[in-house]
Amino acid sequence: MAGFKRAPRVALLVCVFVACVFISYYKFSVEFSTHIVPNRHRPSKTKRLPPPLPPSHLPSPGPCTCANGSTLLKNVVPKNQAVELRKRREKEFQQHKARVLARNQLPSKTACTCSPGSTQLKDRLPPDSEELFKRRAKELQQHKARTESVLSTRLYAPSNSPLQYPIQGFKVRPMTPTFIPGLALHAEQRSNYTVSLEVSEGVLRTTIPAKGVQVIVTGNGESRLMVESSSLEALNELLADVSYTSTIYHIHTGDLATFQFEDHEAVFPITIKQPQPPVLYDMGTDINSQVTITTKTFLRYPELNALLKTIREFYKDIEIIIADDSMKPEKIPGPHIQQFIMPPAQGWFAGRNLAVSQVTTKYFLWVDDDFLFTKWTKIEELVKVMEANPELDVLGGKVGGDQFYFSLIYDEGDEVEGGCMYRKSRRRFHSLPGYPQCSVVNGVVNFFLARTDAVQRVGFDPQLKRLAHS
Repeated sequence: MAGFKRAPRVALLVCVFVACVFISYYKFSVEFSTHIVPNRHRPSKTKRLPPPLPPSHLPSPGPCTCANGSTLLKNVVPKNQAVELRKRREKEFQQHKARVLARNQLPSKTACTCSPGSTQLKDRLPPDSEELFKRRAKELQQHKARTESVLSTRLYAPSNSPLQYPIQGFKVRPMTPTFIPGLALHAEQRSNYTVSLEVSEGVLRTTIPAKGVQVIVTGNGESRLMVESSSLEALNELLADVSYTSTIYHIHTGDLATFQFEDHEAVFPITIKQPQPPVLYDMGTDINSQVTITTKTFLRYPELNALLKTIREFYKDIEIIIADDSMKPEKIPGPHIQQFIMPPAQGWFAGRNLAVSQVTTKYFLWVDDDFLFTKWTKIEELVKVMEANPELDVLGGKVGGDQFYFSLIYDEGDEVEGGCMYRKSRRRFHSLPGYPQCSVVNGVVNFFLARTDAVQRVGFDPQLKRLAHS
């Protein structure tokens, strides 16, 4: 197929648009911010205990204690670079934490109701699609098995309960004892108190009471732990020392703990997750260590050379990666240029995957091979916006004086018929806080700055060979 013949367009930044690119255009992950509701203290006739201290047999929440033979990462940093690198790492780590806030998404259990103009995905299938529906249902179940756990279960807080327990944020490492923070009972005076705690994916332990202490513990080291005492204070002291240990190694799953006292019952989630080292980039001191320019070309070497000439006019040392699936590839010479030759006519998204896979900077700037840089093309301004908003994945610009963007409404629907999608051209969600000239959308033009790790996690669909244009 011949290359798309279109006049060179000028890529310039007048007003940037923020996008978490989605589905068939740019398959980037979308992150939603979450909020917390302030705790409203429930009155109690018993004295609240101070936050429990970690038991001595459990790992400290402070700096890690390395086993023999471990490598402490800070020890491999050159001493003459340690101070500046530590500052940049701290900044990068804070942005990383901001990006990994929990995502809240409530699944729909009913068939979707499509708005006028929406595309119902099942309508795109051939009429005789019974086998395809079966394969889709099987694939969906496997997808849910990989991505969902008991932590997807909706939990409801009981009203006026005397039970105190963690409702969010309790995480444990696989097969690692971890104390359960905040467990306590706040009940009126009784002659005897009995509480139980039960889990399904692990075991529970607490301190064995000393002789003379009026506390009975049963099920220590098992999945169901029961504590009985005539003293509320003694019972709460043992609850503060309860630890949870998962019994099966799984890098990301969960458990539900059931906490009972008389007719009161509460269920709270336990996240079982193997921590992963954060993806942190050294931003260095200039744009060349922060951004890589990427493009894909097919039979358009005159346009590509014109683009490279304008890039070098303003950014002479910035790294450029070219994915090339032309029928007869031509060598592109020059410093700081990487040209990757592909099998012929593999398509836009296959080329994007290849180009992005070679990026080693925190950000990459995507441009089409027939764009031109001008004095208004300011990559530094794009980086400033992304650094100020670490939850964003993609930042789009203006090309030839035109702004292209759209928003998507996607209804998951049910497991049988699937969902429906509605694309709204030139529709925005809201302005970006702190940047009123920018808006939050789902799709942007083929001139955008993207966060490398976010795109590498998701990638592009290589089946879309000729539909990647705006």
